[in-house]
Amino acid sequence: MYMSFFLCNFAVAKIFTMEDNFAIQLFEGKKVRIVWDEEQEKYWFSVVDIVQVLTGSADGRKYWNKLKQRLKEEGNESVTNCHQLKLPSSDGKRYKTDVADLQGIFRIIQSVPSKKAEPVKQWLAQLGEQRIDQMIDPELTFQMAVEDYRRHGYSDKWINERMRSIEMRKELTDEWKRGGMQEGRDFALLTDIITKAWSGKTTGEYKKFKGLKKENLRDNMTNLELALNTLAEAATTEYSKQYNPKGVEANKKVARKGGDAARAARENIEKGLGRSVISSMKASDYIKPIEDAESKELPFDDEVQ
Repeated sequence: MYMSFFLCNFAVAKIFTMEDNFAIQLFEGKKVRIVWDEEQEKYWFSVVDIVQVLTGSADGRKYWNKLKQRLKEEGNESVTNCHQLKLPSSDGKRYKTDVADLQGIFRIIQSVPSKKAEPVKQWLAQLGEQRIDQMIDPELTFQMAVEDYRRHGYSDKWINERMRSIEMRKELTDEWKRGGMQEGRDFALLTDIITKAWSGKTTGEYKKFKGLKKENLRDNMTNLELALNTLAEAATTEYSKQYNPKGVEANKKVARKGGDAARAARENIEKGLGRSVISSMKASDYIKPIEDAESKELPFDDEVQ
């Protein structure tokens, strides 16, 4: 139902990929959680985050609770039009959070006395315009993603591999949907099987090995790790088209078969290198934002000839 997106004109707290269902944008250094609802073709914004931006309050939730109570008493429809979605919190867990669409957020902004009201309105309007542009020309999404990664200091070689992995992941999840698999639990289960088959680690184990917590695993893979992961998902996609699996158990077998294909490639490479290609390095170990340091090729770029 929900899909993520890349937006290029504002600082991104974290780069989110198409396999995620939310994104975080920074407005003047403050985080705003936003979700794209693909079915209704609209944004949902965290009301607490917007209120915190407007007020500069240290506790936007407390401010919003008081404001919400006042608006209810006044019969303001801004509150009745609010929904709740499970959004990630600072502890990494997801909690039900009040969200509103663009129209609802504009009404809430009118209820909060703030000098930042107009800049926030302009920001929100630009987000909507960018989303429309992306829907007209999906290639813009990839172009924006490339610029985000470059700004974070990734090399062009790594970015090219990452773009291939994003495209391949989308093809795989489309194939899973065609076969009746559900986003969330089914996707996570099958992804774990693929990852375990080629790398010897589940996604959780892989993240722990790299010392990651909330960070995206693929954004912290080396070129070679990304290439093998993409191969595993590409093979799984083709096997799924060939065998047309029905049900979770059949899809698990296909996922394992796809991962095994990449494992065979990995073992062959490791035999030639004389070492494991599964690296404990993460992005923060070797890159700095371009604005803080000169752009450098990642230390493992020469692994792929």
